[in-house]
Amino acid sequence: MSYLRLRHATIKNLSPYKMTNEPESSVEEDLKELLKRCPPGTYESALLFRNNKDINQVEKIVLGIIDRHLEPEQREILAKSDDTLRMYEDLGMDSLTMLEIVMLVEQTLEVSIDNEELRDLRTIGDVKTYLSAKAKGEEPPKLSKTYRIEEIASLMPHREPFLFLETVSINDDQATARYKISGNEYFLEGHFKENPVFPASIMIEALGQLCVFYLLKGDHPSLTEKVDPNTIFFTSCDGVKCRRICKPGDILEMQIKVNRVRHPLASFQGDITVEGQKTATAEEVKLAFDYYPVIDGETGITANKRVSTNGNGTHSNEQDLVDKQSLNPRFEKYSDKS
Repeated sequence: MSYLRLRHATIKNLSPYKMTNEPESSVEEDLKELLKRCPPGTYESALLFRNNKDINQVEKIVLGIIDRHLEPEQREILAKSDDTLRMYEDLGMDSLTMLEIVMLVEQTLEVSIDNEELRDLRTIGDVKTYLSAKAKGEEPPKLSKTYRIEEIASLMPHREPFLFLETVSINDDQATARYKISGNEYFLEGHFKENPVFPASIMIEALGQLCVFYLLKGDHPSLTEKVDPNTIFFTSCDGVKCRRICKPGDILEMQIKVNRVRHPLASFQGDITVEGQKTATAEEVKLAFDYYPVIDGETGITANKRVSTNGNGTHSNEQDLVDKQSLNPRFEKYSDKS
């Protein structure tokens, strides 16, 4: 069960723990009970926040609550890291632990954490910024939409062992992703003998997969309808350069940006870095795509009417009441009839 569904099922009727109108001694006792296993200073900061609305205490409270739920090796990672530390990937936090942290933060700060906003909190810095805004009663800053491997795998037409995205973030007309070369990839056995090297062609494939994911989840104004993942195909790639050999243990940091979208083609540019070093670039990656068909419920035939808007104006492409069987698909699956 995913974290969001688990949280919804567990606390959908639970309101934040309210103690504002209770006597001061009762507030102190309840806070001590809530934070009894947190590191020293967490309770004192929580008391200052409750009594004086001291927003400067929020960071210490949140870090104290996170620390209380970690194993010793995780605490060591947290102590040595900065705000870029990722909760799931770097800290190794699981969904149940995250649920416990969220509930305790809600009770301590007397705030309500929104599910949709919560799913986009990737790093310690994101958590601090979000909760500080909540504590002040302000609107939290807009963050990139973030997707983890489970969501990516459920949406993509690709499957293991040919899926090279582990996390994806989308922000306007850009997307970023990462993939760690495990060394267990099936093609490394023959590439090369006793010297595993991640193929440059697979790096470009990974960039292409990030472009595919953007077509499925990106919010570009020229994507006027929902894209059918089974209609997306690679058409061309220009200006490709590979500058670095990548081996098991390397983490591919990918970034793509939309050049233009005009149904049924989309063009992107992208690059990959490893430890800040430029590894591969593609000046243009082109994909063909189509939208989900509109089905007439009574006749069971396709009413393929679409209007797309781009920089050249509004264009209408009408083919009403066309029998689906009469359409000749551009790509057909191979069938061995012999």
